[in-house]
Amino acid sequence: MTDQKLQIIPLGGLGEFGMNMTAIRSGGDIIIVDCGMMFPEAELLGVDLVMPDLTYLKEHQAEIRAVILTHGHEDHIGAVPYFLSEIDVPVYGTDFTLALVDRRLEEYELEEESRFIKIKPKQIVEIGPFKIEFIHVTHSIVSSVALAITTPLGVIIHTGDFKVDPTPTDNELFDLHTLAEYGKRGVLLLLSDSTNADRPGYTESERAVRPRMEEIFNRADRRVVVSCFSSSIHRIQLVLDLAQEYGRRVAVTGRSMVAVTVIAHSLGLLDIPDGILLRPQDAMDLPPDKVAILISGTQGEPMSALARVAVDNHKHVSVEKGDTVVLSARIIPGNERAIFRMIDHMSRRGADVLYGTMNPPLHVSGHASVEEMKLVLNLVRPRYFMPIHGEFRQLSKHAHLADHLRFAGLEETFIMESGDILEIDHHGARKAGHVQVGRVCIDSGSVDDVVQEVVIRDRKHLAEDGIVLPVIAINRHTGRMESLPEIVSRGFALAEDGSAFMQSARQIVAKTLESSNQEEKTDWGVMKEKIRADLKRFIVKESSRRPLIMPVILEV
Repeated sequence: MTDQKLQIIPLGGLGEFGMNMTAIRSGGDIIIVDCGMMFPEAELLGVDLVMPDLTYLKEHQAEIRAVILTHGHEDHIGAVPYFLSEIDVPVYGTDFTLALVDRRLEEYELEEESRFIKIKPKQIVEIGPFKIEFIHVTHSIVSSVALAITTPLGVIIHTGDFKVDPTPTDNELFDLHTLAEYGKRGVLLLLSDSTNADRPGYTESERAVRPRMEEIFNRADRRVVVSCFSSSIHRIQLVLDLAQEYGRRVAVTGRSMVAVTVIAHSLGLLDIPDGILLRPQDAMDLPPDKVAILISGTQGEPMSALARVAVDNHKHVSVEKGDTVVLSARIIPGNERAIFRMIDHMSRRGADVLYGTMNPPLHVSGHASVEEMKLVLNLVRPRYFMPIHGEFRQLSKHAHLADHLRFAGLEETFIMESGDILEIDHHGARKAGHVQVGRVCIDSGSVDDVVQEVVIRDRKHLAEDGIVLPVIAINRHTGRMESLPEIVSRGFALAEDGSAFMQSARQIVAKTLESSNQEEKTDWGVMKEKIRADLKRFIVKESSRRPLIMPVILEV
């Protein structure tokens, strides 16, 4: 036992929102907890998805035993197709979580379902030296679990994403009892969700949304259009229940909303009353006061169903004067402009659009607030604590919540960043170096379309300063220019064909060609570099701009 070492290596999700992924290594065995993606920031031009860098895992591929998923949100499962295209190992998760992963694999045209191993809460599985118990937790998506991972050095509790909902709509309570049992027996390390560490008090129960939704259905004279995250099965169930209560039929619209509703219903997680569903193409034919529409696109994604409805470009559904539109989801930071633009469009059509903070609420968080975080800390009473899932300020605040446990056996709290190694042995725990982590940018939704950093740099360059193409026609026999070079530009404000600036630029290119010796003129690569350097010097001097310059030499 004296030479046993345990390493916990977050590969994403610390110091950022999304890309949640943690490697746990004991001896020559590694398990991966979660495998998430994130959506790109505005500066990642043209990038659709961002995946974690798998360099460390590829280097230790032979040691990886399994991927274990805590729940089905994209920031925890979105990178599984990318991961499985590189590393082939079994994937453990609940029925619903694996069904969502399978849907993603189909989109990427990968077939890995045979490697799926379905688990249930309270089940214990053994993977190499690890014994893992799955513990049911409440969250904004159904079938979420925490993990109790027994290792040769002790127990690691990984909460996944959670909140402590005392009145969940499906009556499946957070299994605090099992968590407390592990706490009594002794927990080596707690990894706990920090998302709402800057929010005091308790997170409201999912049931808190019902009074506001009831009021909306009660007073709406025309159609009710509800948009929520497609993974919010509790919210979808609420809309179906209220629609039945108020005599409305429901049209489910949007690719992700339809797909997830079908999956949840097939697994018995969603109860759809008989005769309540309506085809989207029939939604506009019924009396408006008899229709409710469940639609995806809460974040204003350009091609989402709700964004198309907002600009009256959806083939089946439109919003008309007097309709009520409900955005039952939080506004994810960075999406404000797209969402408010969409709300403006619908308001212009005369719809009553409800969104944002209200009391009673339209939406409640799926993450624990400060008091629930303290509850988990007090039940688990770990020897070591490492906050996970959040930006540095949240990790730091969560770490401070554990200060009172210093008298109850907590030896040290580690605020880590993605790539840091937490190493534990019989001497204690410490930060022990760093592994390569980073982001892999994916274009157009295919795991094969990896965007290199240089491409993003060029896109930024083009967006900020434009492009200049000097076009030179050269006689292949004499090596002389046929005419003065032409200069084509896009996104470069000073570039008008007749301007003195452009005439001077053409002269600069001609002068570069004329001053080159015969040997240089026969090497197009050298000539292009000379033209680029001279033209760049001229443009920077005259305009302080740095457009992308790409000389084109034509032989005639």
